[in-house]
Amino acid sequence: MFDSPLSASAYDVLGVAPTVDDEALRKAYRLRLRQTHPDTGGDAAVFVQVQRAWELIGTAESRAAYDRGHGFGTIDAPQWTPASATTSPGWRAPSAPADTRPRARSHGQPGGWRRERYLSLIREWAGRGVDLDDPYDPALVRSAPHEVRRLLADALAEEATARIVADLGMGYTVWHDVYAGGRSGDPEAKLDHVVLGPSGLYGVLSEDFGGPVRVRRGELTGDGVDGAPVAELVARMRTIARAAGVRFGGAIVVLPDEDVLQSVEELGKVRGTPAVVASRSALSTVLRRGVAGARAIGGNELFDVRTRLDQTVRFV
Repeated sequence: MFDSPLSASAYDVLGVAPTVDDEALRKAYRLRLRQTHPDTGGDAAVFVQVQRAWELIGTAESRAAYDRGHGFGTIDAPQWTPASATTSPGWRAPSAPADTRPRARSHGQPGGWRRERYLSLIREWAGRGVDLDDPYDPALVRSAPHEVRRLLADALAEEATARIVADLGMGYTVWHDVYAGGRSGDPEAKLDHVVLGPSGLYGVLSEDFGGPVRVRRGELTGDGVDGAPVAELVARMRTIARAAGVRFGGAIVVLPDEDVLQSVEELGKVRGTPAVVASRSALSTVLRRGVAGARAIGGNELFDVRTRLDQTVRFV
C-alpha cells in the first residue's frame, strides 16, 4: 500500500502535513478512525489504511524511519535482466545469492517492458533524457506524473507475481509479458503472465492501483481503476488461445494484500471464463488448488499444451 509508487503517503491518509507535531498527528488519527470505522458507516478498506498509516508514523522512531525513506520503501532492482540491460543505465543486476531449489520453468521478462518504458519517461521528465543517479529514488518517483508512476507500479506488481509463481516448483511453466495484440502491434496489448500447471492453464493480470479495490458485477472498481481490467484480461486470453490452439481454464487478477478485503474472491464466469481476484499472499494457493470451474490438466495433455504455447508465444 504505502510502498507503492501510486499510493498516498501515510500523512495523506491521516489528512495532515508531514510537518505536523505529534499531538496534532494523534488527534488526526483518532478523527480518521471515527470517520472510517465500518460500524459508523465508514469504508472498511480505508479504515485498514488508517490503521496501517498509524503503524508507520505513530511513534517518533517509526516516523523518523518513514521520513528517511521519503514516504515509501526502497524499490528492488529487477530480478530478471532484460536484453537491453547493457545499454539501459537504470537496470541493476540482482544481488541475491543463488537459489538451488527446483523452480518453475520461466520464459520472458516479467515487468521488463514497463521497466524500460518507465526509465525512458522518467529521464525525459526529470532531465530531458539525461542519465539519473537513481531513477528509482523514492522522492523522485513520488513527484513524477501519475502515468509514469503507474508504469513502475505495474512493473513491480508483475515482478512480485513472477517470484511467487517461480516458487511453485518444476511442475509449473510460466510465460511473462506475452504479446496478445494480434496484428495491432501495440505492446500494451499483452498478458502479464500465462501459467500452466496441474490445476489448469491460467491468464494472470498483476495490478497495483495504489488503493482499495472492490468487485462489482464481475469487474473491478476503485479510485485508481480505469476501464474493465477483468474483461480485457479475458479478451487477451482468447487471442492467445486462438493462436496456440489451447483452452484457458480461468483468469486470475493479483492485487496487493492491503488493497483487497478478501484474500480470494470468486467472480464466477466472465464471458464464459471462470475468474478470481486473489491477494498476492493467496496466489500460490489459488494456482495449486485451481479456480472454481476450471479444468485440471495432467499427463500428456500438459506436455501438449506447453509445446503449443512454446511454439506460439511471442513476447513484447
